Amino acid sequence: MFPLLAGIGSGIKIASTFTAVKPPVITVTLTTYTVDPSQTDNTPLITASGFKLDNLNPRRHRVIAISRDLKTRFKFGSRVRITNAGRFNGVYVVRDLMNKRFRRKIDILINPKDKHTKLTNVIINKI
Repeated sequence: MFPLLAGIGSGIKIASTFTAVKPPVITVTLTTYTVDPSQTDNTPLITASGFKLDNLNPRRHRVIAISRDLKTRFKFGSRVRITNAGRFNGVYVVRDLMNKRFRRKIDILINPKDKHTKLTNVIINKI
């Protein structure tokens, strides 16, 4: 709680308080994807936001795709923190969208030779 003072300099002091609001916790399923056209569209090196990926090391961009139901909360370019995801914990940038059939799901871009993963109860928060 933080006190607020009104009328400073006028001799009137009115104290009020407010509480910082924490963003809601969103729990999702995490999967991984690569730049393989069978896992994307016909332009695998360009994300839905128009971001161009490095074809030799796409993982270095720390890109995630989100399901469309999360699109209103996490806009393209939003930095997000992923927790409860083991080696995938960390900060990523929203740059891609998943197929409309998915809900409450995120996809982390990995390199073609990396092992695919699926995790549940992963937490995503906007930074």
